[in-house]
This record gives sequence, C-alpha cells and structure tokens, in this order.
Amino acid sequence: MQNKKILIILGHPNPNSYCAKLADSYFRSAKSSGFEIQFLKLNELNFDYNLKFGYDKTFKQELEPDILMSQSLIQNADHLVFVYPSWWASMPAILKAWIDRVFLPGFAFSYQKRSPLPKQLLKGKTARIIITMDAPTWYYKWFNRSPGVQLLKQGTLEFCGFKQVKVTYFDQIRFRNLEKLNQFIIKTEKLGAMGA
Repeated sequence: MQNKKILIILGHPNPNSYCAKLADSYFRSAKSSGFEIQFLKLNELNFDYNLKFGYDKTFKQELEPDILMSQSLIQNADHLVFVYPSWWASMPAILKAWIDRVFLPGFAFSYQKRSPLPKQLLKGKTARIIITMDAPTWYYKWFNRSPGVQLLKQGTLEFCGFKQVKVTYFDQIRFRNLEKLNQFIIKTEKLGAMGA
C-alpha cells in the first residue's frame, strides 16, 4: 500500500550518530518509494522530560506544542519506525521521556472501570524497532532478555493496540568495519523501500 503513512522516531540524542544515518537512510528510501513519511528527531523537540504528576488527574501538566505535534503525527500514521541505541540494555532517556509524555491516557489508551486491561486507542497501527548495540544480539536476547525491546514492544506499543511490532537488531557496532556498517544501512534502505 503506497499511501501508507510512516512516522520515523529517531531516539538518539546525537544528530550525527550512526542511528541518525540509519534513520535518514530509511526516510530517503521510503520517500523515494512513494510512501507518505514524517521524521521526528527527538533531540530537536522542546519539552519537559519529567512526567511530573504521573497520571494523577488532579494535576494537569501542560502539553507543549512538540508533544501535541508528536501525538498528531502518531494519530495520522499507519506505521511507526523507532531508531535508537541500546544503552544499559534499554533506551536513551530522551526516548523514554518522550514516550512518558506522549503516550498518555486519553490518547494512547484509557482505563476501564471494571477491567484491569486498558481500552487500546492506537489499534491497528504497526511498528518497526531498529536498535543498535555494542553487545552481540544473542547476549542481549538470551542473557539480558531484551528489556528495552520488551518495554517498547509489549509494555508500550502492544499495550496501546499496535497489532504488529517487528524488531531489527544491528549488533556489535563498535567492532564493525565500514563495509559491515554500510551493509546495515543497505538493509535499512530495503526496509524503507518496503515501508516495513
């Protein structure tokens, strides 16, 4: 479906990072394939990283323009692509903060009076997680048990109704030569061309 709407979320705070190169390659490839694509670089957004009052309805934290814009882009997208590094087996603080501030009750899910399970408000969307790491993938998956991916995939996206979340791992980045790093970029371009 060429009219698929895709939103890329770059969760690395450094605009010159390898993750930024991967995200850019996905963006260019998807755009040239005719997909409608938006690109959110979290390091360029202006918002308070602290969810000050949690989900307490008594206190209202102001939603900054960039948070409202993020929600609008997610609402309009069919497919989200997250690109970020694994730091301490999880995600960078900038990405976690953005998720805390954006995926709010009333937008991403809503509580139900007689059920411990939420009403999923982002049903039908799909996602791709592209994660880089210095560790081998097997170590991250089997020894660490993929905590960062579990947090985003099951704990956030599927909780809010995403029907399919696929994961692409690019591992041992600090040991890779230029040829291998370019192969990872080519693989990302192929994903972008398919809107996958």
